[in-house]
Amino acid sequence: MLEHLSDRINNLPTSQTLAMAAKARELKEQGKDIIGLSLGEPDFNTPDFIKDAAIQAINDNYNSYSPVNGYAELREAICRKFQRDNNITYIPNQIVVSTGAKQSIANVAQVLLNPGDEVLLPAPYWVSYSAIAILSEATFVEIPSTIETDFKITPEQLEAAITPKTKLIFFNSPNNPSGTVFSEEEFRALAKVLEKYPNIYIISDEIYEHINYGTPNFSFAAIENMYDRTITVNGVAKAFAMTGWRIGYIGAPEWIAKACTKMQGQITSGANCIAQRATITALDAPVSKIQYMVDEFKIRRDLILDLLGKIKGIETNIAQGAFYVFPDVSYYFGKTIQGKTINSASDFAMLLLEKANVATVTGEAFGAPDCIRISYAASQENIIEAIKRISNVLG
Repeated sequence: MLEHLSDRINNLPTSQTLAMAAKARELKEQGKDIIGLSLGEPDFNTPDFIKDAAIQAINDNYNSYSPVNGYAELREAICRKFQRDNNITYIPNQIVVSTGAKQSIANVAQVLLNPGDEVLLPAPYWVSYSAIAILSEATFVEIPSTIETDFKITPEQLEAAITPKTKLIFFNSPNNPSGTVFSEEEFRALAKVLEKYPNIYIISDEIYEHINYGTPNFSFAAIENMYDRTITVNGVAKAFAMTGWRIGYIGAPEWIAKACTKMQGQITSGANCIAQRATITALDAPVSKIQYMVDEFKIRRDLILDLLGKIKGIETNIAQGAFYVFPDVSYYFGKTIQGKTINSASDFAMLLLEKANVATVTGEAFGAPDCIRISYAASQENIIEAIKRISNVLG
């Protein structure tokens, strides 16, 4: 009956991260001992001070529809956060709160893109960027990078990818899936290219900003002549361990924020009222209150890099942020392991799932066909056991 579905949904790829997680759950239900390293979800509990704020909101009877673009008090808190952490000045009318950063990004794409517009995706990129471009009837164009360049594109590559149809570019630092962090100097060099093309807009996805291990986060909108063309996307899912609370937000030129509010008003209306009240408390708290999670992620990063470094043919860079490693596994392409021939990263990821009982995600979904993504948002014990299993399978 697929012919009765719209072309829009038939042409839309399934999220590979969610597909692998579903496959892992299916095997678990069959009794297999699967270690899941596929989902980008912190394994910490939401901090108590945030949960207490949610309980207080319930007791204060916050139970009505919220404003489409978010409570005024939350938008004011987001403005304070942008000033404190990112050196960007926004006013509340430039802020739109959504049901997760994914909706924030989808809103922006829907209000800016027309059929035939081109969207530049420095690769590797989060899987949903390309899908959201497809839903907006735009064309996405990958700008490739490799582990040798620390998964960073150059200004020359950016310049070469721009055409008269280019409307939007995505930057994501710290990056999902590679953990790469762009420095201020590197972003300013890319901005120099974009200065020449005033009709190109920038989505700067900074959802992992607080999870970094050395290179401080630098916001693209903090570049003076990029402010009026940049939409800064953020949320509380990753740094505050609030994935299921579903709160994301943008800071943007006011006319874009107004358009996103109009779009959201016909899709979901305002985000969850209790989660919004809790987010005010989360964002107003000093960043030091969540540092314990970042410190633990760094320990896990060092652990998994050390363990992977002992396996022949797995090449890694030193991720400076987020909670992923993105090893190049192309050494194994063309080889047969335990009766399974490996021709791609997808084959390699399936080998690990079926033979090692470890769930990862193919890099093909992220625009990097030589790699796989491994999340270390898991206990040290599980990381050690998972890499041991992988090592045993690869022999």
